[in-house]
This record gives sequence, structure tokens and C-alpha cells, in this order.
Amino acid sequence: MNGSTPAAVHADAGLTPPPPCRVCGSIRVAGRHTALEMMNGTREPFAYFQCADCGCLQIERIPADLARHYAGGYYSYTPPQRPANPLRRWAVHARHRWALHGRDPFGWLMYRRAAAYAMRSLRPLELRPDTRLLDVGCGAGLLIFELAELGYRSVLGIDPFIEADRAYDNGARVLKRGLDEASGCWDAVMFHHSFEHVPDPLATLRRTHALLATGGRCLLRVPTVSSYAWQHYGVDWVQLDAPRHLYLFSRESITHLAAATGFDVIDVAFDSDAFQFWGSEQYRRGIALRDERSHAVNPAAGLFSAAQLADWARRAEELNQAGQGDQAAFVLRKRP
Repeated sequence: MNGSTPAAVHADAGLTPPPPCRVCGSIRVAGRHTALEMMNGTREPFAYFQCADCGCLQIERIPADLARHYAGGYYSYTPPQRPANPLRRWAVHARHRWALHGRDPFGWLMYRRAAAYAMRSLRPLELRPDTRLLDVGCGAGLLIFELAELGYRSVLGIDPFIEADRAYDNGARVLKRGLDEASGCWDAVMFHHSFEHVPDPLATLRRTHALLATGGRCLLRVPTVSSYAWQHYGVDWVQLDAPRHLYLFSRESITHLAAATGFDVIDVAFDSDAFQFWGSEQYRRGIALRDERSHAVNPAAGLFSAAQLADWARRAEELNQAGQGDQAAFVLRKRP
């Protein structure tokens, strides 16, 4: 099974059995693990278990005070900004047009220089200017903002943890609300690295199904245990991100969720990058992501050489091609 337990694990010593799998209901456990909070570096321990049937790795007990782990400038709440230089702004737009539709030769060159994986993952949604698109758990609304810059007007972002509703000068809007408060009929609903944060994935997909028009599509872009990084790094895998990531899905667990909620999986694309390597190597050395020594905070510190980073970027692309990258975009289509 792609989501099998890695050889090296940190077994949880607790005697209380984990709950049934919240994805498939199985009580069979492939392994129990203790993961540390390493983004902020508090090193608080959190117990996870992996389902032996669907392969999903999930936190054993969802913390009652989970919101505090998003405090202190969580990255997705940084407001988007357009490039001040008009030429650079034009180049970014060309790159995004190619990512969405593959029809801009100059945009292809820009994409080769600086990939835009989030925008590229939208291509299977077959967006039109009038596509009604809802972005769930969008933070400050970066992707919604960028789509509005390209002329998409029927787009909306929602996030229950932003401070207040936001409206940008290009028409993009983000509302402070959760999916259970959303209304309307949508052609596409997307979760960009937010689905792994929801407490109840089955209920979330059922609600998504109800909001979608017939034949509508849902995009789940998530970290995945069906990856080399989980197999190799185990609890030091940077995208485990305890306790914020409540679920680390396998390909099998996404397929199960889709079938149980009225969807078919129609596309899977892996789009991991070098972060899976340098972030995990830092954690193995006890260096938190926000530590002053971190490559994320101070790349000039020279924690990793340019040659190492280039090699990891090459390996990440190879893993994506082999279907073993540590994150993937799953496209689900609502059944008639």
C-alpha cells in the first residue's frame, strides 16, 4: 500500500488505543507515532496513528485549543500584493495564463524560471471567465486575488480564521466564515492545503457535494503519505506539521472519501518541490522552520549548499513523475 508505515518510527507509548479511522472507520492500526510541533519549535508532542486499511495518517486526539497553533503570523494570512513593476506584473500574468490553459509561449518560459504549482493545479478545473469558484480555507486569499487579476470575477474565498472580511481593489473577496456557512451554487470548490486541517473530512466533502452544480469539480491539494518523504523521514517529514495537519492522506484514503461522498477521482497530479528535503533535513537536526538558522528564515546562512538545493529540486521533480512526491492535487467530479 502506498501509504504504508515507514521503517523508522517513533512509537507512541500510550496504552489507550487510538480511535477508529475517521476516513474509513477501520480499527486496524498500521503504526502509532509521536510527532513534535516544529514549525514554531515548541516541540510539543502529538500522537498520530496510521490506518492499516486506507493508509491515512491522522492525529489521535484533535486539540481543543488548536487555534493557538495558528497564532503569531501564520504564513497564509499575509495579504497578497501585485508587483509594482508593470513589466514584472505582465510576466507574472503570462506565467499564470500558461499555468491555467497552456496557451502562452512566453508564459511557459516564465513558468520554467519560476513554477506556479498552485495555479497549475487548477488546469483540470477547466476554468472559464464566468466559472463560479469557491476557495475554502484560503487565508488572505492569494489565489483568489491572482485569479481576479486575470479577469475572473465569479470567485470567492472563505476562511473562518481571518480577522475580518476582506475586499481587494480588483474585485477579489474573502469572507470570514466556514464551509458550513457557505451558500450558493458553485462550478468548482477548491481546498489548497486546507483540507488536511479540517476536523471531519467526510462531513466537509458532503457539504462540498451539496454546494456544487451537477458535474462540478472539487480540488484537494494536500500533502500525502503516499510519498518518498514520509517513507524516508517518518515523523521528521516537514509536511506532517503537527498538530495543524490533522490528516495526512494517502491516495487510497482520498479515493475512499470520494466514493463515500458522491465523487469520482478524475485526476491526480504530484507537484512537490525541494521543501520536502531541506525542511525535513532541518527537523532531523532539531532546527524549527521559524528558527533563525532555518533556510526559510535566513537562506544566506548557508545551512545547505546551492548544489544540494539544486539536487533536491531535481529529485523532487523525479518523484513527481513517479507519483511519489509529498504533495498532490486530487480532482474530484460530482456524480450526476
